[in-house]
Amino acid sequence: MSHPGKHTQDEARSMTISRHAGVVGGPGDDTGHVGRPGPVGEAAGHHAGRPGGGHPGGHGGHPGRASDPRPGVGDFDFSQSPWLVIWETTRACDLACKHCRAEAIPHRDPGELSTVEAKRLLEDVRRFGRVLFVFTGGDALKREDIFELTEHGSKLGLRMAMTPTVSPRVTPDTLQRLKLAGLARISVSIDGSTPAIHDAIRGVPGCWDWAVRILREAKEAGLSTQVNTTVSNWNLEDFDALYELMTTLGIVFWEVFFLVPTGRARPQDVPTPEQWEQVFHRMYDLSKDAPFDIKATAAPQYRRVVVQRQVAERRQGSREQAPDELTAGLDFSLSDGVGRAKGVNDGDGFMFVSHTGEIYPSGFLPLSSTSWRPTAPRRSSSSCATARCSRASAPSASTVPSAGAAAPAPSA
Repeated sequence: MSHPGKHTQDEARSMTISRHAGVVGGPGDDTGHVGRPGPVGEAAGHHAGRPGGGHPGGHGGHPGRASDPRPGVGDFDFSQSPWLVIWETTRACDLACKHCRAEAIPHRDPGELSTVEAKRLLEDVRRFGRVLFVFTGGDALKREDIFELTEHGSKLGLRMAMTPTVSPRVTPDTLQRLKLAGLARISVSIDGSTPAIHDAIRGVPGCWDWAVRILREAKEAGLSTQVNTTVSNWNLEDFDALYELMTTLGIVFWEVFFLVPTGRARPQDVPTPEQWEQVFHRMYDLSKDAPFDIKATAAPQYRRVVVQRQVAERRQGSREQAPDELTAGLDFSLSDGVGRAKGVNDGDGFMFVSHTGEIYPSGFLPLSSTSWRPTAPRRSSSSCATARCSRASAPSASTVPSAGAAAPAPSA
C-alpha cells in the first residue's frame, strides 16, 4: 500500500473512513469481516441496497446525519481512544460452559465494582467519545442495578449493548425494561444447531430453547439481536447447520469466535490450523449471501483469507473492486446504531474491564495493565496491542458532554 502522504487530503480521509465504520464484540475483538462486494466506486466498500440504507459518498452517510446520534465513522482514532469497551459486570453465572473464559462462579464477588463506581466508569469512558459499551459477564442480569446502569450509559450518549447469560432470568419484562432503559442490541450465545450439541457445551439442559426464545422475545420488545458462536472441536462439524439456523432467527449480526484456550478451554479443544482454514473459507462463501453481517473474533488470519479470495476473484474477472475486508453486510450492523469497526484488535480500539476493575487489552489476554479504581483510564495507545494499556488522569466530570453534544476530540 502506498504511504498516506502520497494521497490527497480527501483520499487520506477516505482511507481513514474505510477503517472505522462502526458490533457487539466479545471479550477479545478482531473485526476481520467480509461479505458481498458493493458497487464499484464507493469508498470503503460501502454500498446501497441492503437493509438500513446506503452510505452516500462512502462516509457511512446516514440520511439526516445532522440529527443522527450515531458517531461518525471517522470519530475514533485508535491511537487515542477505544472504539469498543467491554465490562465484565460480574463473574456470577448459572451455566457451566466448557469454554468459559471467565471461569464463572455461582455467586457474585464482593470485590465487584459498586453501582457508584460503575457509573463513574461509564462517565470516564464517555470522554473517549460515543464508544460502544457492552455489559458482559458472567451474567450481567445477576446485578440488580443493571437497568439503572444501562439507562445511565444511554443518557450519557454511549451506545449500549449486552450479552446476558441465556437463562429463564431473561423474560419479556426484562427485555422490555432494557429497551426502555436505552439498550440498543442484545447478543445471545448459540454453539449448536440442535439442543443436544449446544446444551452439552453450555452444561445446562434447556439452554438452546432459552436462547431461541430470548431472540424471538427480544425482537418483539424492539431490540436488535445478535448471535455469538464459539467454534471448537465440540461443534466443528456443525458449522453449516449453525449457519442455516442463523438464517431463521432474524438477527442482524453473527459473531463467530474462534476458541482461545484460556479460562476453562483447553488446547486440545482447539481445531488444527488446517481445520480453521477450512472454516475461514466457508465463512467467506456464506457471507456473500447471508441475511446478516458476519464477523470473525480471535482470528485476524481470516482477513488474509478474505484478501486472498478477493484477489483471486479479481484475477478471474468475477470481482472489479479492490480487496476490502469490510464490504457487504455492513448495513445490517449499522441499522440499529451499534455499527461496525474494521481493524479493532486487542488493545487497539478495544479495552476490557474486569469485574474488579482491572484493565486488559482483551478478555482473552488477561494481562492487567493496572486497576481502574485508583485512577481513570486514559485514551489507549497502540502499545496496548502488546498488553501495555496506558493510563492517566481523565478530565473532570464537568467535561462529560450530554447525549446531544458533540463527542470531544481526543487529546494528543
